[in-house]
Amino acid sequence: MLKKLKETQKELQDLKAALNEHAIVAVTDSQGNIIQINEKFCQISKYSREELLGQTHRIINSGYHPKEFFEKLWQTISSGEVWKGEICNRAKDGELYWVATTIYPVIGDQKSPLQYVAIRADITQRKRSEKEAKQMAFYDPLTNLPNRRLLKERLEQAALTQSKGGGECAMLMLDLDNFKETNDFFGHNIGDELLRLIADRLTQNVRGTDTVARFGGDEFIILLENLDTDPEVAGQQMMKVADKIRSALATGFFLAGRHVSSSVSIGVTPFNAKTPIYEALKQADIAMYQAKSLGRDQVCLFKPAMLVEVEAQAQRMADLRHAILRDEFKLFYQPIVSSTGTIQGYEALIRWQHPELGMISPADFIPLLEQSGLIMVVGRWVLKTALKKLALWAQDPETQHLTLAVNISAVQFANDRFVSSVETALEAIGAPPSQLFMELTENTFHHNTKQLIERINRLKLLGIRFALDDFGTGYSSLSYLKSLPLDTLKIDRSFVTPVTTDPKSAAITQTILALAHILNIKTVAEGVETVEQAEFLRASGCDAFQGYLFGKPQANTL
Repeated sequence: MLKKLKETQKELQDLKAALNEHAIVAVTDSQGNIIQINEKFCQISKYSREELLGQTHRIINSGYHPKEFFEKLWQTISSGEVWKGEICNRAKDGELYWVATTIYPVIGDQKSPLQYVAIRADITQRKRSEKEAKQMAFYDPLTNLPNRRLLKERLEQAALTQSKGGGECAMLMLDLDNFKETNDFFGHNIGDELLRLIADRLTQNVRGTDTVARFGGDEFIILLENLDTDPEVAGQQMMKVADKIRSALATGFFLAGRHVSSSVSIGVTPFNAKTPIYEALKQADIAMYQAKSLGRDQVCLFKPAMLVEVEAQAQRMADLRHAILRDEFKLFYQPIVSSTGTIQGYEALIRWQHPELGMISPADFIPLLEQSGLIMVVGRWVLKTALKKLALWAQDPETQHLTLAVNISAVQFANDRFVSSVETALEAIGAPPSQLFMELTENTFHHNTKQLIERINRLKLLGIRFALDDFGTGYSSLSYLKSLPLDTLKIDRSFVTPVTTDPKSAAITQTILALAHILNIKTVAEGVETVEQAEFLRASGCDAFQGYLFGKPQANTL
C-alpha cells in the first residue's frame, strides 16, 4: 500500500513538473486573488512571485481587450463553467504577450467556485506570425495603408452599416499630378518616400473612423463613413473633406534638399447600400479623370452626365479600332501658296470617314488616338501614305518641286523608335526626304527637350525639314524659336483671322514675322480666308499662305 502511494505521488510530481515546464499556471481564490503560481508565470510576466501573490490579474492587464471581454469571462467561470480563449497580457517591462488560456473553476460543497485554476500556453510567436501574414495580405508594404483587398471589405461593411440606418458614405479617389515626372527626376527612392509622406498626411486629415487605402501606383482611395443621413448635407461634408485634403497636399514636401510639389486630382462620389461597390469605384474614377481634364489640382463630384460622356468616348474608341481595320482614315491635301501666288506644296490632313457619322475632324479623334497609343499605328500609316505621294510627285518634272507637310503627334515623336521607322519608310518607298516637312506643335517639347532636339537634328541630316505648327498659342514660343532647329514657322489662325480688324492681333503678327525673318526662319500664315488678310500678311513679309482663300483640303490632288 505504501509502495502504491509513493508511486502515485511520483506520478503526480512528474505530471506537475511536466505541466510547469510547458504551461503557465496560476490559482486564484473565489475573488480572483492570486494564491499560487508556477515559475513559468514569473518568467513570462517578468514579475517576481512576491509581486504576484495576493494580486489580481489586473496587474498584467494590457488594455487590449474591452471591459465587456472580462465581464463575459467572469460570468462564465463564476457560474461553474470552463472558459477558453486567447488573452493579450502586458509584462512588467511593458512588453505584450499572448496566451491561450483555460480557466477551470474548482467547485465546493455549496456548488459554487472556491478557486480558479488558469492554465496558459504562450502563443505570442504565433500571433506575431498571424499579424505579419495579415499585414502582408491586407496592407500595402510601402505605405502601411490598407490595400485593395482590405478596402473591399471596408466598403462592403460600410454599405452594410448604411443599410441598417447609418449615415451616407462617400468615396474619394485621388491621383497625384505629374508623379511620373517627379519619380523620373528624383529617382524611385525619393518617389517612394513621397508616397509614404503623402499617406501620412492623408491619414492626418481624415477621421480615425475613415479609411485611407493605397489603390495602386500613385492612386489612393479614402472611404468616408457615417456622414449625414441627408444626402445634400452629406454631399457638402464630403466635398469639404476633399477640399481640405487637396489643400493639405498642395503645400508639398521637402525632400532631397528641395521642395517637391504634390498636387492631386480628386474624384468624389457618394454611395450607399443601393450602389454596387464596382459602380462606386467607376464613378469615383470618372470624376477623378474629369478633375484632371479641368487642369489638375482639382476636386470634381461625380454626375451622371459624366458616365454618358465616358460611355460615348468608349464607343468612339471602339469605332477607332474598327476604323484602322476597315481603312476608314483618309488623307486630304491643302495647298500652301507662296507670296507670288504659286503652289509650293501641300499639307497632308487626316480625316475619318465614319460609316454612320460621316466625316470627322481630327480634333475629335486625335486625342483619343494619343490616349490609347493607337496614334503609333495611324501615324505610321499617315507617314507612309504621304511618302508614297511624294515619291509619285518626284517622277513628274511638273510636281517634283512640291513639298508635303505631315503633322507628327507629340506621342509619336517621343517614341524612341520613331527615327528608325522614318529611315525604314524612306528607304522602302524611295521618296525624296528633302521634300518632306514634319510639323510639330509646342507641346511636343514640354519634356526631354534636349533629347527631342537631337532627334530633329538626326532627321535633318536625312534632308527632312521641320515646321513649328500653331505658333503663338503656347507660353514658351520665343524660347522655342531660340533653341529649335526650325525651317518654317506656321502662324496660328487665331492671330491671322483678326489681323484686319484687331490692331493688337495685327501688331503681334507683324512682330512674329519680323522675328522669324531675323532668325532666318520661313513663315506660313494659317487660316487665310480673305484677300484683305492675304494682302496685309504679304505686305508684312509673310512668305507663304494656307487657307480657304487658296484652296480647301481635297481628297485627291495632282
